[in-house]
Amino acid sequence: MKIYLVGGAVRDSLLNLPVKDKDWVVVGATEKMLLEKNFQQVGKDFPVFLHPETHEEYALARKERKAGRGYTGFDTDCNSNVTLEEDLVRRDLTINAIAQDEYGNYIDPFQGKKDIECRLIRHVSESFIEDPLRVLRVARFAASLVHLGFKVAKETMLLMCIIVKKKELLYLTSNRIWNETEKAFKTSNPHVYFQVLYTCNALNFFFPELYFLYEKNFFLNYSFFKKLCNKNMILMGLAKISLYNKDIDVRFAYLCQFLSVNQINKNYSKIFFDSYSASIIKNLCKRFNIPSCVRDIAVLHTGFYFFLNTIYHQSSKNIINLFSKVDAWRKPERIKKLAFLSNFNFLSQYKSEFYHVKSGCFLKKCFYIVKSVSIKLILKKGFKGYAIKNELMRLRIEKLELWRLKNIQYYSYL
Repeated sequence: MKIYLVGGAVRDSLLNLPVKDKDWVVVGATEKMLLEKNFQQVGKDFPVFLHPETHEEYALARKERKAGRGYTGFDTDCNSNVTLEEDLVRRDLTINAIAQDEYGNYIDPFQGKKDIECRLIRHVSESFIEDPLRVLRVARFAASLVHLGFKVAKETMLLMCIIVKKKELLYLTSNRIWNETEKAFKTSNPHVYFQVLYTCNALNFFFPELYFLYEKNFFLNYSFFKKLCNKNMILMGLAKISLYNKDIDVRFAYLCQFLSVNQINKNYSKIFFDSYSASIIKNLCKRFNIPSCVRDIAVLHTGFYFFLNTIYHQSSKNIINLFSKVDAWRKPERIKKLAFLSNFNFLSQYKSEFYHVKSGCFLKKCFYIVKSVSIKLILKKGFKGYAIKNELMRLRIEKLELWRLKNIQYYSYL
């Protein structure tokens, strides 16, 4: 029985990146042998065991044969005669198919170390096309490693296009799709994930709502948007905000803003909440089981997109209504996130009587002014029932109005 360190731990060590998790492959062993050594079996589809002391994962070397559709359609062979090379060849990328023995020696039958030196994300074998999940994984690795100069090999991109053309992506579950997308959003360059998916024609399949990244007629009727807004500009915007904010919900919400922008033919200056655009985001999130902590900011930012861009011209009453609608009194962090997004809104890049580059700053200041209105004082005055809510609303509007009148000259120059 021989044990080798494999996968991400070896790759990250060669790249001088922090090693998060260690995975091991066991050659020449059986389930019985590991159980006798007090390993705990956890794998269902194939034998994976937890070390009795380190709790790191140990998997028996295995071979796989395509027997059905999708990423689960495989027959697995885990007998003790499976070699290390047979185990490594089933892996997706050469940089993930490097093993290291107990003496520190590398076993690299598919030139993974060379690809690391050349900064290439390349498939191990033609069997790459048998697993549609690899389309997403390659896109995610591209986003994770682009800062080190990595790019997807042309021959690998061709295989990804074949997977898409064969409609193998239909067999991926929504949870799998979101899991990879969420990991991509956590990288320093999430825009690369969408660029790669776009290049292999998978983006439209996974996220048809994000049609603005590939729709030729987007902004067709609005010449100044058509000239300035394109796929690269949008994704570069995502790259820019990712430099300043690591929150997944903020990054996701940034992309969703363009669903509202394309509704610009509406009388946008009078829109309070764009329920149509917000419903598109809700449906997208429902389809992929996107958690509410990510969904909520995207829905609110999309729904209030025009309002936030014209907030300086909105009535104090409507601004207070906005705070109530987003539940800012209980969740003030939402104002901080919406303010950040407002300062990066696409529309705020263009000067007009409605668009202001400091709309986010104005939003935060308004909330700061009114959040100090105390309900305790209202109760002391004897207000009861609905009268409490009405008086609280009146005092907040009054306080905001007084502040805006005092600062009207300053904010008229925003």
